[in-house]
Amino acid sequence: MKDVTQTPDFDINGYIRLDQMPHFLCPGCGHGIALRALLWAIHDLGIEKDKLAVVSGIGCSGRLSAYIDANTFHTTHGRPLAFATGLALARPDLHVVVITGDGDSLAIGGNHLIHACRRNLNLTCMMLNNEIYGMTGGQVSPTTSADRFTTTTPAGNTEPGFDACRLAEAAGASFVGREVTLQVLALKDLLQRALEHDGFSFVEVISDCTEIYGRKNDLGASPEMMMSQKASMRPDAYRNTVDVPFRPNALATGILAKVDRPEYGQALRAANARQQPAGKG
Repeated sequence: MKDVTQTPDFDINGYIRLDQMPHFLCPGCGHGIALRALLWAIHDLGIEKDKLAVVSGIGCSGRLSAYIDANTFHTTHGRPLAFATGLALARPDLHVVVITGDGDSLAIGGNHLIHACRRNLNLTCMMLNNEIYGMTGGQVSPTTSADRFTTTTPAGNTEPGFDACRLAEAAGASFVGREVTLQVLALKDLLQRALEHDGFSFVEVISDCTEIYGRKNDLGASPEMMMSQKASMRPDAYRNTVDVPFRPNALATGILAKVDRPEYGQALRAANARQQPAGKG
């Protein structure tokens, strides 16, 4: 990597495919902010584009990889972590990043997320949580808040939403963090820490879907939705205590869990080397 003290000012135009512009994102969508924060973190770490591989699935989040000027893979619904696992094992010299959404990674892709956390392979997963299937019709997602209206919950959502960060930590992710798109610098710094981590890092980004989710629930335009994210931030929201019960709509941000444990790729390669007959390999 480069000496970050000598890294020039960040210019996003150096990291995106300009021929893919204009982008497809709706006005006010938080996903573009998250993409900028990710590319900014990559820039500050001095990661070369030829050494960057970005894998995405299906949904609004899945389209973001197409805009990144690096090695990018647009894969099938719910499977970006499965593709990324093979890529990271075959090419440990690459920085592998997965961009996924709350539906892509927690519904059809939930099993892949659990086992990616359990294995602790060295890759970074950025999950964009806008509480809705925004690209495919506005259906309820695993993180949709209670009582919210979607095309599949016309009377309001009656299911409890997943806390993705709690799920990732329980499944074994060695780095877990969350940030909101309103806090761009904090999000960039969190993603930078995640990219530096040796093991599986999971970062949930609370994004906003203004057109499909916001309109249907009368949540206002992007500024109002982003300010409501800030109003929901609570320093005590992540850990349950007797005095502080779990509040599903409260958000704890920053690094929520970080542990050191063996990285899966290194452990697997060491085990395979021990199995090699004398004089082979």
